[in-house]
Amino acid sequence: MRAHGVQGFTLVEVLVALFVLAVGIVGAGATQLTAERLRQHAALASEAAQLAASLASRMRVNAPVAGLPDPANPYLGFQYDASDGAPTAPLSCFGATACTPQQLADFDLHEIRRAVHAQFPGGRVEVCRDGSPWDSAGKSFRWSCDGDPGALPVVKLGWQGTDGAPGYVTVLR
Repeated sequence: MRAHGVQGFTLVEVLVALFVLAVGIVGAGATQLTAERLRQHAALASEAAQLAASLASRMRVNAPVAGLPDPANPYLGFQYDASDGAPTAPLSCFGATACTPQQLADFDLHEIRRAVHAQFPGGRVEVCRDGSPWDSAGKSFRWSCDGDPGALPVVKLGWQGTDGAPGYVTVLR
């Protein structure tokens, strides 16, 4: 008499293998989603740093206006929140039209408003003097400015990420 051995796989073995495969596929998908969120956040952080540095450079180039006392300086105290709506079109400082330093400052700030509105979801930008843009532990960003007259001007740019997490960049002038 011949003993009959089991050939092939049992239904339980197949179900266990399919379950392990399904868990692996779900894990890989979750990893892809997380990687995409992190990539998007990093891209926004990079764009924000470039935009804030651009504004700081524009301020340095327009020294006659940027050097005005704080109350008369249009750069300092500048605030824009993208939820306030799209910026209106200002005077253009391109082409044959010569701009005064004040008009150039207005143009610079308009360009920053336009970029924040277009590129950053829930975007917000502020330029102020702030001696301590971080909390006392140095772990949390503060939007409020202390107005320390001895502090350097700071460009603060923030946004609301698609995953609900806030993003922010601070650049010293």
